[in-house]
Amino acid sequence: MSDFIQQRSCILGFNTANSWIILSPIEQNIKSKIEKAGKPLKDWDIQIYRGVLTGCNEAFIISKEKRQEILANCKSKDEQQRTDELIRPILRGRDIKRYSYEYAGLYLIATFPSKHYDIEEYPAVKQYLLSFGMERLEQTGKEYKINGETIKARKKTNNKWFETQDSISYWDELFQSKIIWGEISDNSKFAFDFNGTFMPEATTFYMRGENIEFLLAALNSKLSEWFFSKIGTTTGVGTVRWKKYTIEQLIVIKPTDKVLNDYLLLFENFKNKKISVSEFEQANDNLMFSLYDLSEEEIDYINKYQVKLI
Repeated sequence: MSDFIQQRSCILGFNTANSWIILSPIEQNIKSKIEKAGKPLKDWDIQIYRGVLTGCNEAFIISKEKRQEILANCKSKDEQQRTDELIRPILRGRDIKRYSYEYAGLYLIATFPSKHYDIEEYPAVKQYLLSFGMERLEQTGKEYKINGETIKARKKTNNKWFETQDSISYWDELFQSKIIWGEISDNSKFAFDFNGTFMPEATTFYMRGENIEFLLAALNSKLSEWFFSKIGTTTGVGTVRWKKYTIEQLIVIKPTDKVLNDYLLLFENFKNKKISVSEFEQANDNLMFSLYDLSEEEIDYINKYQVKLI
């Protein structure tokens, strides 16, 4: 046993008040290179928000067929146009893949309290929501007995019965290009909403701010996935929680103007589907390995480590 310890031991420095982890020598080298070259995301000019919490998904998240039914019940073209703008495509955590998503054809009735909608201007939506019962949708936290069934209202807020549970004061950010990811995942899965098309659901987070196109590559890279495995938290069943406060601890190198311009050309090719997801992914992994000046041995270690996670 003593021979084994002597052969496998490594020196660690516990010289800060920050949390620490035990790493092998090669892992210490990789971590040191990341920390020396990069900057924690909490110090970047970015904003991270949680997805939309409705408090009653069965009412506010609807199928394509239900959306068409609501639009068909509109009494005028003006009402139909207003209603069409109100009902937005939504992505859930389970829909998010690495660099992409599988849209499930679901929509959100996006009655954000901060937008101060008048439900009387959306009679078809009002009629649909009332089919769930005012008692279920009101935001009072009360319980009711209706026909022998206990009905619990949504939690108590100052919001109106037809509004989402969260105020969504940052609603304008939702309609911009953004990175979206699920809170719980077995590996890094960050997708890009190019045109602000999708509303992110409460099981997701999304990011806006500086160089988010470049951050898409950094966050999805094998290197960041390895680093996150050392600082993140797990669910206890093998999956990782990609929460805001841990994402903010990720350390990412700031690109030079040349690196950023070269990358944006690659990003545009990906956006316009001139290259495949796998080609984009490989190019981004190689870019990250190069930016952090990893050795062949270190690259091989990260590649093998990533395979173990799949």
